[in-house]
Amino acid sequence: MKDDYIAFVEQVNKRTGIDLSLYKEKQMKRRLTTLRDKRGFNHFHDYFKAMIENEQLYYEFLDRMTINVSEFYRNSTRWETFRVKILPNLMKGKQSLKVWSAACSTGEEPYTIAMILSDYFPLDQITVHATDIDEQALNRAKEAVYPERSLKEVPEDKKRKFFTKKGNYYVLSEEIKQCVQFSKHNLLAKSYKTSYDLIVCRNVLIYFTEEAKSQVYEWFSQSLVTGGVLFVGSTEQIFNPQTFNLEVAETFFYEKQ
Repeated sequence: MKDDYIAFVEQVNKRTGIDLSLYKEKQMKRRLTTLRDKRGFNHFHDYFKAMIENEQLYYEFLDRMTINVSEFYRNSTRWETFRVKILPNLMKGKQSLKVWSAACSTGEEPYTIAMILSDYFPLDQITVHATDIDEQALNRAKEAVYPERSLKEVPEDKKRKFFTKKGNYYVLSEEIKQCVQFSKHNLLAKSYKTSYDLIVCRNVLIYFTEEAKSQVYEWFSQSLVTGGVLFVGSTEQIFNPQTFNLEVAETFFYEKQ
């Protein structure tokens, strides 16, 4: 008899196109077993059946699988490196930049990029493409209403300029919201747009197998223009960037050759 979890992985892939086998099995299985048990199911077979019938269970599964943890200016020193050392080179001779925030979760990252770019470009010339596999996360991103803890790294001038406090929450201004275009995208499916000057993908690939990670880096490289930059997370340094036609520009920043 086929292993219960393996069968679940196959069913999820068939139904949703999400291939859980490309994620590190130990971590993913542990996380999903905890969720399954919490919902009162002893087997993945029963959990999958319930998930198909109950939209709430399905979205909860997606949310747990994609780890939606985000905040504005996350690891702010990295964004300062981006602003001071990376951005000036990217901007040379350009009226605008083509930017992709991949696995953008609830929108803090692409909106951070738009706020940084607002110091250098008119707002109507800024477009950040932002994608995620989780539709609920994307809906929350489009609403752009955030708790105070999400804003703890936001510079005071940006907070005053682009946010309005309403009760315990902060609402992002329409002018920044209009700089970001959200759409659904699965990083593990080969459908990548091209000609990007900057791709930001942080704290997501740590959950992928080495093979899946290499494939995504390859696709990212193909999506960048020559001289374009890939910005990755703190635990995602690429140890063999030349394999993907990339070169270290700064720690966590890779330039397409």
